[in-house]
Amino acid sequence: MSPDDLGDRRAVNAFLRGRDDSAFDVLYERHTPKLMGLALRLSSGDEGLAAEIAQEAWVRALPQLDGFRWRSSLSTWLCAFVVNVWREESRRRARSGGDWEVAEQCTAGVAETPGLGLDVTRAVDGLAPGFRSVLLLYGVYGYSHDEIGKMLGISPGTSKSQLSRARVALRRALGR
Repeated sequence: MSPDDLGDRRAVNAFLRGRDDSAFDVLYERHTPKLMGLALRLSSGDEGLAAEIAQEAWVRALPQLDGFRWRSSLSTWLCAFVVNVWREESRRRARSGGDWEVAEQCTAGVAETPGLGLDVTRAVDGLAPGFRSVLLLYGVYGYSHDEIGKMLGISPGTSKSQLSRARVALRRALGR
C-alpha cells in the first residue's frame, strides 16, 4: 500500500467517524486538482463547467464513501464520478441542443483543410465523448483498461476498442 493510499484511508476513516471537516479538507486538497484536471480535459477547457463537474462529483461521492471497498485507489474511484457527471452533462446538453458536437460533426472537413494548424488539444476536444474519455483516462491519466471499464461501466475489451477508434479518429482529425 502506498503512502498516499494509507493517508487516504486514515482521512476517509476520520471523516466517516465524525464527519471531520479537517479530514475532508485533506481529501479535498489531495484529490481535487486531479479531478479538476480530468474535468477540464473532458469539458474541452471550459473552466466553469469543469468546476461544476468536479464539485458535483464530490457531492455524489461523499454519501457513498462508506461503501468504498478499496479495490482501486480512492483517486480512481473519485475520477469515475467525474466521468459519470460529465457523461450525464454531455447527454443533457445534446438533448437540449447544446453546443457539444458528435464525432462526425467535429471531424468532418478537418483533414481536408490544409494548413489549418489544428493542434492536438483541439483534435482531442473534437472527439466523441466516449472516445475522448477513454483516450484521456488511458493516455493522459494512465488508468488501465480494467480501471477504465469500472469507471465507465464498460468491459475492458470495449475500453480497448474505444481507445483504438479514438486514435484512428484523432489521426484523421490531424490529417495523418
